Amino acid sequence: MQAALAASEARAATAEAELAQARAVVSSTEAMVKALKLEIAKLRRDQYGKSSERRTRLIDQLELQLEELEAAATEDAIRAEAAEGTTKVRAFDRRKPRRKPFPDHLPRERVVIEAPANCTCCGSSRIVKMGEDVTETLEVIPRQWKVIQTVREKFTCRDCEKISQPPAPFHPTPRGWAGPNLLAMILFEKFGQHQPLNRQAERYAREGVDLSLSTLADQVGACAVALEPIHALIRAHVLAADRLHGDDTTVPLLARGGARTARLWTYVRDDRPFAGGAPPAALFHFSPDREKTNPNRHLAGWQGVLQADAYGGYNDLYREDRKPGPVTSALCWAHARRKFFVLADIAGNVRKGKPAHDISPVALEAVKRIDALFDIERDINGLSAEARREARYRLSRPLVDNLHDWLMAERSRMSKHAPVAKAINYLFEKDRWTAFTRFLEDGRVCLTNNAAERALRGVALGRKSWLFAGSERGGDRAAFMYTLIVTAKLNGVDPQAWLADMLARLPNLQVASLPDLLPWTWQQTPPKQKAA
Repeated sequence: MQAALAASEARAATAEAELAQARAVVSSTEAMVKALKLEIAKLRRDQYGKSSERRTRLIDQLELQLEELEAAATEDAIRAEAAEGTTKVRAFDRRKPRRKPFPDHLPRERVVIEAPANCTCCGSSRIVKMGEDVTETLEVIPRQWKVIQTVREKFTCRDCEKISQPPAPFHPTPRGWAGPNLLAMILFEKFGQHQPLNRQAERYAREGVDLSLSTLADQVGACAVALEPIHALIRAHVLAADRLHGDDTTVPLLARGGARTARLWTYVRDDRPFAGGAPPAALFHFSPDREKTNPNRHLAGWQGVLQADAYGGYNDLYREDRKPGPVTSALCWAHARRKFFVLADIAGNVRKGKPAHDISPVALEAVKRIDALFDIERDINGLSAEARREARYRLSRPLVDNLHDWLMAERSRMSKHAPVAKAINYLFEKDRWTAFTRFLEDGRVCLTNNAAERALRGVALGRKSWLFAGSERGGDRAAFMYTLIVTAKLNGVDPQAWLADMLARLPNLQVASLPDLLPWTWQQTPPKQKAA
């Protein structure tokens, strides 16, 4: 039996090795096919020209118009002869911008204009310096590239004729041709600044460094593998929370025949509103659809308070028979207020060409009553959970009870198809009122889910830059990197500097010291030590 077991384990090991090899071949083949398709598409474009152009979006037009108006205003102000400090521009006074002093940490380079040898008035040579006027101009030095040569000298022994040589240093990625600062720049520009690798490659080529798209992509994949231990620690930290913010946003996914809508999910741990001691962090996931199986998989084994919108995909988490136990729902008042605000937005009606008075008085009153709750929250933000609960019991609960009775009375007097009735029903459908009022019982719960929406803001702004995710694995890799970058931002850490220092220290770091690299405990390597 022992011999049979050993043979079985040997066959299993061989099968795993063959499977890994097959996966590598498949991945390499897929990459080659994609590269050939891209080459064919470029050749077709060069031969036949562009078949279509995307429409310019309205927001781009507005930004361009604003940019041109500001530039024209400045140009006209410079050309005009005006009194000091104020320039008259048609119907308003346009004040000249007051420049802030340049940061002290920037190096200063003195350029001294040669002084006259004689007095400019009488020609006398008896002149002495009485002071100087300094005008500061901000300048930039173009990015500099350099090649670091790591030399390992060999020595031979005269006695035993053996060769001695120091060991080769460890590198962040295999083959080690890219330094940690270059790797951090590639990662942050792709996932933090939303600059696709092809645009990065074009810019590097203009700077005299030719790096192909496949070369950069290879380093992105290698960095994802190297950073997995840090990602695992952040994931464990997020899922150890008793309260999470959850939300998702759309992500275009390249598929056969065009792009389809995928999803990027985030779960944010932020205990700062109730003076919790745990540092903030965000965990991202990618999925090709918005099925309810996704949040079930993301939060499998987790139990606590989930602050989210009223998306039905979370409902399985709230079931009483869920293992290890049901998740407690806390809904977002910002979502509820938004539905009333749309019906009470006077400025919005004016922009749409509708009469300013064509608004719902019930919706306007609902917005005012909900805003009173937000005013209370601003005053208690940052207090302890118990202090927040006590303040809400005294100040917020009477307002919530009055709001409930007033909404029920108003809904009873209107048609169920009225827009305001639908906004009211959003609060009361499927026993949602209990989840909306959860903040009155638990001081840890926030009034809104804005923490998750803020974490997704960068993705929403960058979508039009990178257009779509190239594959599901690419979406998973983006979610992986967003977890690192957004967590660094939540802790007030420069993501690029943190990634560079982490990639430089990871190869020589022991597993027990990995928590020292987390954003909330990280201390940047001193410049002198880095230079050494």
